[in-house]
Amino acid sequence: MRIVRNPFITNGYISPAYFCDRKTESEMLIRQIINGNNIALISTRRMGKTGLIRHCFQSKEIQKEYYTFFIDIYATKSLREFVFSLSKEILETLKPSGKKAMQAFWESMKSLQASMTFDFSGNPSFNIGLGDIQSPDVTLDEIFHYLEHAEKPCIVAIDEFQQITSYAEDNVEAILRTYVQHCNNAHFIFAGSQRHIMGNMFLTASRPFYQSVSMMHLESIPLPEYIKFARKHFKAADKSISTEAIEDIYQYFDGVTWYMQKVLHTLYDMTPSGGNSDIPMVEEAICQIIDSFQYTYSEILFRMPEKQKELLIAITKEGKASSITSGAFIKKYKLPSASSVQSALKGLLEKDFVTQEANSYQIYDRFFGLWLQRNY
Repeated sequence: MRIVRNPFITNGYISPAYFCDRKTESEMLIRQIINGNNIALISTRRMGKTGLIRHCFQSKEIQKEYYTFFIDIYATKSLREFVFSLSKEILETLKPSGKKAMQAFWESMKSLQASMTFDFSGNPSFNIGLGDIQSPDVTLDEIFHYLEHAEKPCIVAIDEFQQITSYAEDNVEAILRTYVQHCNNAHFIFAGSQRHIMGNMFLTASRPFYQSVSMMHLESIPLPEYIKFARKHFKAADKSISTEAIEDIYQYFDGVTWYMQKVLHTLYDMTPSGGNSDIPMVEEAICQIIDSFQYTYSEILFRMPEKQKELLIAITKEGKASSITSGAFIKKYKLPSASSVQSALKGLLEKDFVTQEANSYQIYDRFFGLWLQRNY
């Protein structure tokens, strides 16, 4: 059991005690799954999609009745890497369920059986490496055969699902849609952070996943819930935090979950037993966080092409920038031309320095944005 010294968790999921609100969203997600629906869960990054899914997976209704698998495919670039991630996750998740559960999976995975070894007692040991995935299409077929015949219904959550649109292979959407459509023993949560790409995938009539899911959008946790959550955990440690301080953090970061947690985590550490966190301490905490990333941010900026750097600074100063190829925007920030802005924007979007919401752009890392504002 993980020892919790600071209740404001910034990495992973521990238990409901350290999870803020999301009661309505949790109920909706669980209800959709139990009713046999697949779900597209969409929000900006760091809003708490992963935490919500993990939280629902820990619920009694899900934990007892289903096998649950979660993969983050943000770093994958091909169907082969996708298949490797899913194979490994299923294997690791089934290990605590015992030999019988693992055997059922392994018997389906004919293409991977060469990677089976035996320990000193003669018990099988399964270790999958990326090199073991020789024929991704064959292994994918075997995975879905397992999911269809598993002894319990399965829930497969795929985070950053929009990544499949940039895979080297052309037809991954169609392949996955066919498998998902014919797999009656598994339900799927497709989570994604690039709203326009996810929206196109599920709402465009010509795309394979068109109208195949229930759509769910994750917004900021309401401020009153965060106030209750933060004050409760401060009070439990004989500390306090003012309502105004929590409101200040919320406004700074538009209520985005990870930034709320990061600043509250730092404030909790800064506040002695019997002490109180107030608005001046919020600024101190944010400065402390930004300072801890200063070397990283300097390196990023040093390595960035000049035109991308100029556009990133312009977008940061604007806050939410729209019409960035217009003459007015270019003149305001002394940018070279509309074509150079387009080229620089493409690079910033590909590297995730900038995110797009509708027709506006903003810097992805809010702390990086604050560092840029204060130094440029």
